[in-house]
Amino acid sequence: MNEPEIHTTDYEAALREAGVRITRPRRVILGILADMGDHPDAMEIFQRAVAIDSGISLSTVYRTMKLLEGIGAIHRHAFAGGPSRFEPAVGEHHDHLIDIDTGDVIEFQSDKIEELQNEIAHRLGYEIVHHRFEIYGRKRKKR
Repeated sequence: MNEPEIHTTDYEAALREAGVRITRPRRVILGILADMGDHPDAMEIFQRAVAIDSGISLSTVYRTMKLLEGIGAIHRHAFAGGPSRFEPAVGEHHDHLIDIDTGDVIEFQSDKIEELQNEIAHRLGYEIVHHRFEIYGRKRKKR
C-alpha cells in the first residue's frame, strides 16, 4: 500500500485554511502526527509531545485532534471500545486487524473483501458510501 507521506506543513496548511492559528504546541503535535507510523491514542500523542515540550497540555492535544478530524485531515477509530486512536486521512482505503492481546493495529487491503462488500450491498439494493472493516483476533499458537 503506497500512502503519500504527510508533512507537518500539510496539516498546518489545512488548519490555516480552516482559520486556525498555528501555535508552538500545535506545531509540535502536528510534527508528531506527521511522523507517526502507528495508530496512537490522545494520551500517547500527549506523552510524545511533552517529551519535546513539557508545556503542552492534554487539552491542547484533544482540541488539535478534534480540529484535524473536523476538517478531514485525520481519522479517529475506537477499536473495541478502547480509547480513540488516530491515523492520517490519506492513502488508499484499508481495513484493520486488531490484536486483542497486544492492542497492535495492523492495516491491510483485500480486493476480495471489497468485492464481497460491494456484491452484498448491490444484492440488497444499496450503494456503499462509507464503510469500516475491523477484525479482532490473537496470534495462533505454533504447533
